[in-house]
Amino acid sequence: MADQIILHVDMDAFYASVEIRDNPELAGKPLIIGSLPTERGVVATASYEARKYGVHSGMNIKEAYRLCPRGIYMHPNFDKYRAVSNQLHGIWNDYATAAESIALDEAYLDITETAGDWAGAREIAQTIKRRTREEVHLTCSVGIAYSKTAAKTASEEKKPDGYFEIRTPEEFVDLIIDRDVRALYTVGARTAEKLKRVGIATVRDVRDRQDEVVRLLGKHGTHITRMAYGIDDRKVVPYDPLDTKSISRELTFQEDVSDFGLLDDVLFLLAMSVERRAKRKGLHGRGVTLKVTYADMKNITRSRIVVSSDSAATIWQEARDLLGQIEKRPVRLIGAGVYNLTGDDGWQMSLEDYLEESIDEKQQIIDDKLAELGERYHLDFAGNLDKIFSGTTLYRTAEYMRKHR
Repeated sequence: MADQIILHVDMDAFYASVEIRDNPELAGKPLIIGSLPTERGVVATASYEARKYGVHSGMNIKEAYRLCPRGIYMHPNFDKYRAVSNQLHGIWNDYATAAESIALDEAYLDITETAGDWAGAREIAQTIKRRTREEVHLTCSVGIAYSKTAAKTASEEKKPDGYFEIRTPEEFVDLIIDRDVRALYTVGARTAEKLKRVGIATVRDVRDRQDEVVRLLGKHGTHITRMAYGIDDRKVVPYDPLDTKSISRELTFQEDVSDFGLLDDVLFLLAMSVERRAKRKGLHGRGVTLKVTYADMKNITRSRIVVSSDSAATIWQEARDLLGQIEKRPVRLIGAGVYNLTGDDGWQMSLEDYLEESIDEKQQIIDDKLAELGERYHLDFAGNLDKIFSGTTLYRTAEYMRKHR
């Protein structure tokens, strides 16, 4: 049996492909998901036909329209994409002893035991591709490799509808040695810019000047130099609610609360606190958690993967949805949090992140809720938000709300 066989599966132009599947008239046409040309914003996902015109993710929507004026521009449908994602992950997880969901359309699978050897791994990869095509009517690209980094590189190698394998560190290095430094895991735009300022532009440069990379980037530089030699010992790690790689805020009421309307209001303040903590640390999340302790001390935790949990509005909306699904009886503690965290360098923008209009809508949700709370509890939030979320002030605010609901 191989020491480790990791499979990385990634859907091909996921959002656009779902829309094409559901409306065959879009097939073969340049489809651009994101803002409309008359709006402010950028491109989230483009079909492969649109990419031929030079349109790509993150591009300003005005520039995309200049390049592709006859393209079809559409807003996203997040509910649809989440439903399809659940179906996809259900298929993929059948073949793994451990599955790590990275996004709605992407996952790492540990297939070491289920595959047994590389021949078995190839069979699993082809089965996943076939089932994804037959059951969901979409295509995916799959890579199998000895490590997570190599598996992700492999899945990108033959897109769309591709398959590739990298069995050893030597094969990985041979493949990427003369590629841009961003081919290495955790090297994002900012890190790449730092390296290129001193003339380190390729993976070969990292290997040739590894002492300089370490001096420039410290511990991160050591990690990058190991990657340049194909060394990546990371395991596939399913999300654990007890995972410390999360940010949360919770509070215990002086008296048990049966009013779920009050709990919803407090949840909003907790969501704002979590957002601020995450931003201070430069972290972004892909999941939201709700924690509740009932009066009888029974604890429950609910969580879900979301497109983006980077906004207080999203954290609150997802957590309140989870709150609406639990048993309604007296509560002594409530908490909210985010998980699946990455730093700025490891952050991949979601569709919601690309849309400036969506950001404006989220801010409007926050402003409206703050106004509602101010009127209901006779609180003045203007200019006092920083104070509310510092120290014990949030607790005192929640207690005041409990007494004046």
